[in-house]
Amino acid sequence: MDLSCFKAYDLRGCVPDQLNPKLAELIGRAYVEVTGAKKIIVGYDIRLSSREISEALCSGLMAAGADVYDIGLCGTEMVYFATSHYDMDGGIMVTASHNPRDHNGMKMVGPESRPISSDNGLNDIRDRVLEPFADAHDQGRYQTLETMSAYLDHLLGYINGADLKPLKLVVNAGNGGAGLVIDELEAHLPFEFLKVHHNPDGHFPNGVPNPILEENRVATADAVKASGAAMGIAWDGDYDRCFFFDENGRFIEGYYIVGLLADQFLRKTGPGKVIHDPRLIWNTLDLVAAAGGVAVESKTGHAFIKQRMRDEDAVYGGEMSAHHYFRDFAYCDSGMIPWLLVAERLCQAGCTLSSLIDARIEAYPASGEINRTIADPATVIAAIEAKYGADAKSVSHVDGVSVEYDDWRFNLRMSNTEPVVRLNVESRGDIPLMREKTDELLVEMERLNAL
Repeated sequence: MDLSCFKAYDLRGCVPDQLNPKLAELIGRAYVEVTGAKKIIVGYDIRLSSREISEALCSGLMAAGADVYDIGLCGTEMVYFATSHYDMDGGIMVTASHNPRDHNGMKMVGPESRPISSDNGLNDIRDRVLEPFADAHDQGRYQTLETMSAYLDHLLGYINGADLKPLKLVVNAGNGGAGLVIDELEAHLPFEFLKVHHNPDGHFPNGVPNPILEENRVATADAVKASGAAMGIAWDGDYDRCFFFDENGRFIEGYYIVGLLADQFLRKTGPGKVIHDPRLIWNTLDLVAAAGGVAVESKTGHAFIKQRMRDEDAVYGGEMSAHHYFRDFAYCDSGMIPWLLVAERLCQAGCTLSSLIDARIEAYPASGEINRTIADPATVIAAIEAKYGADAKSVSHVDGVSVEYDDWRFNLRMSNTEPVVRLNVESRGDIPLMREKTDELLVEMERLNAL
């Protein structure tokens, strides 16, 4: 049996070769036997195969004796929310997020929406799939569960309605699931939503919803410029990530959104801890300190960030990849809370998004993440560290290698999910230096790769 759909953090694979209803049923049985869960939330995204796979998954869960609470078509964060809010034993979301349309997958959590990854049970579930099953003595029950109302109430609790003013916002769901939530929120907010690629459609007529790809940003940027909107927002398919465009249609790197959200959240909560990844850090450190918070560095990846959030009881955590985590959201990531907070900030400050971001870009210009396919990543990273680390101010190995000088720094790491090496470079207020060092590192990486 092909179990290549099991990855480090979740399940992802082509349908039906790597993931299909028969395998989904076995995965459901294995999930119950490995975790011991008795009450399980299940949801699914807008992909054409998702409902069938979800139904098979539910059959397997019930055959193993667990009760299923089906919340239907939704986003990943709704499974996180429902699992925690309704005190369930676990939750499973059927989704392939931003992957090609013929793919599907699953994201799994345990009690309190704690992530299940290869470090804490996912490999056990994979291995259990290969063993024979016997039906449980007591078949589990199936019921649907309406979650949207409680979820909306929770989202709206992050913002002060009295501070909100009319804003024109471009929203691009990428024909994923985010549009369903925007439609529900619309009645509660004084915003005018200009909806792009809004309707859920698993055929993805406008391309797979993945705003990381530059070609997928054009529709949002053009709509912002044409309409004079205050901001543009775009999501991936299961809307656990959101991406921002300023009033000029410029795409804002996720790094600067982390700093903005950290500042906004600490204004609300008072002093607290903020978790951030090690790729780009100086802007976040600056803003968190100025707001009276404490910045804590964590290895990149949602399983690591969520655990560190819990360990530190952090109020907020952010990754430059557009994952944003909140203590009151079961320490999980949400693609809806961030844009609500940014919109609130625009209303409170009475200024443009570019005015909030430009000064930060000037203070800490960054390369953005640059990916390169390298034959022997470990050897190349070690050689780069040997060359640049010798006279550096500091060298860190929280995730890959981070090398810091007085006026510039870089992080070089292997991807957790793809066969690439990722480079990020930033400087202190010196754009030419940042560009020079970025080019220099890329040339050196190519030289080493060719050896």
